[in-house]
Amino acid sequence: MKISVIGCGYLGAVHAASMAELGHDVVGIDVDPGKIARLSRAEAPFYEPGFEALLGTSLASGRLRFSTDIADAAGARVHFVCVGTPQKRGEYAADLRYVEAAVESLLEVLEPGDLVAGKSTVPVGTAARLAELIEGKVPGAMLAWNPEFLREGFAVEDTLHPDRLVYGISPGPDGQTARAVLDEVYAPIVAAGTPQVVTDHPTAEMVKTAANSFLATKISFINAMAELCEATGADVKQLADAIGHDDRIGRKFLNAGLGFGGGCLPKDIRAFMARAGELGADQALTFLREVDNINMRRRIRMVELAREVCDGSLLGKRVAVLGAAFKPDSDDIRDSPALNVAAQLQLQGAVVRVTDPAAGDNIRRSWSQLDVVDTAEEAAERADAVLVLTEWQQFRDLDPAAFGEVVAKKRVLDGRNALDMDRWVAAGWTYRALGRRAG
Repeated sequence: MKISVIGCGYLGAVHAASMAELGHDVVGIDVDPGKIARLSRAEAPFYEPGFEALLGTSLASGRLRFSTDIADAAGARVHFVCVGTPQKRGEYAADLRYVEAAVESLLEVLEPGDLVAGKSTVPVGTAARLAELIEGKVPGAMLAWNPEFLREGFAVEDTLHPDRLVYGISPGPDGQTARAVLDEVYAPIVAAGTPQVVTDHPTAEMVKTAANSFLATKISFINAMAELCEATGADVKQLADAIGHDDRIGRKFLNAGLGFGGGCLPKDIRAFMARAGELGADQALTFLREVDNINMRRRIRMVELAREVCDGSLLGKRVAVLGAAFKPDSDDIRDSPALNVAAQLQLQGAVVRVTDPAAGDNIRRSWSQLDVVDTAEEAAERADAVLVLTEWQQFRDLDPAAFGEVVAKKRVLDGRNALDMDRWVAAGWTYRALGRRAG
């Protein structure tokens, strides 16, 4: 099947290469010529394990190409809309300009019987408005909402082997046609027995934001428990282990620490709150405001902890920050808690050195005021404190004895509860973490 993918950022580029891997004839469309040129050379414009290899294979097969010209999408049976929906400046609401522009551009090439499949995360009600626009301009064209559930660091796996497929379709024969077309697109995935949820547009639009809101709530819950643990002397990691054995709760996303960031969870829960307010249902989501507040407090608390371990003042203290991406196996620094902490430390007079296995170039471009180095050892040279703020395996695997020979003082703040506390303490380090204390 011929497919177009509109928007070749993180979501769109991975989706385009994955659809080619499934055997489809795919064209990826984006307005950024530089991005298109890199993708066409099989160069990934972002760090994502396995993606560059998939990109190269898909391009070599002849089933994938990229273009800046929307006319190249003509003749495609399915058009996936994969553009971003960032938070509006100064507001909580989502900025839908890119989604609207993508659909408007598709009207130039759509034909009756074509399917527009939205994958972008949008406020509930968006699909109904876009469906009306599409059907009004191109009678017989259809719209479905097919949300994505990618985890950065696992995007290729999550696209080719998703844990569910969600189709938001219109009622009646057109909706059933749209379902059949999507089943054809995802035929190998459907054949593998992947669970399917076939529903209406509003429900499909809400699935992603509801899922992200639940995960954000779970993360903020354990971080709230970390605050109590600090006040009582309890250990939040052991607490999480204990309650995680309850299969109604589960252990995943119960790692207390610096909190969530990135391009999805923060802006999605805020957009969810904003849309609920527009619908007159804002009281239903007031708890998400506290989820957001707890998350932001973790960053403030980490700066306070750094000051405490540095004898009450950060002025002139050398601080190593290990990790800058919002999560490991990614170079994404959007709303990164680690970088927020690093900048605050520097503003309070610390001499900060930051390192990250993948995000170094992004930091240098966007945070030029920070000193970025290539290795943990460079960052920690003569440091008065070491902060582990992204749980990269490279940092988990550090030898605390050897690493201790680099620093001026053996003081580590584990911002992700990722290190083996007993091992670091045995090597002579003073260990602190959010919700835990040792040494």
